[in-house]
Amino acid sequence: MLYAAYASSLDPAAMLRRAPHSPLRGTGWLPGWRLTFAGEELGWEGSVATVVETGTSPGESPRSVFVALYDVTEADEAAMDEWEGLDLRAFTKIRLRVETLEGPAQAWLYIVDGYEGGLPSARYLGVVADAAEAAGAPADYVRELRTRPCT
Repeated sequence: MLYAAYASSLDPAAMLRRAPHSPLRGTGWLPGWRLTFAGEELGWEGSVATVVETGTSPGESPRSVFVALYDVTEADEAAMDEWEGLDLRAFTKIRLRVETLEGPAQAWLYIVDGYEGGLPSARYLGVVADAAEAAGAPADYVRELRTRPCT
């Protein structure tokens, strides 16, 4: 199973702890999606990262989300499902098209099963920005993460 990581799982060291048998395959972009935060009502220390489709309003600039791609084994998939809270119905697993340097690929990713809104904690936002930097995200992408509003 190809898995697209977009938040703290971007960090290869963090992913190694969650899915130790699943190698990093590369990086890519989710075109037509944007990184946002949701799940504040779920009881974490603020909202957590998720992705949502962007609108197609005239004049709206296209958005994309930077992702790391991992070849996830069946055993690691079960661990990831538990880690992401699928059994608690906090997240939903969806399949999307990812643009890579080698061409398009289909990958699974987890999105928050809740309303968009709220702010992440400064600590969590720092973890997400550090993970993006560790995965090789462009400097302007990391800078935008580091300057987002937070609590």
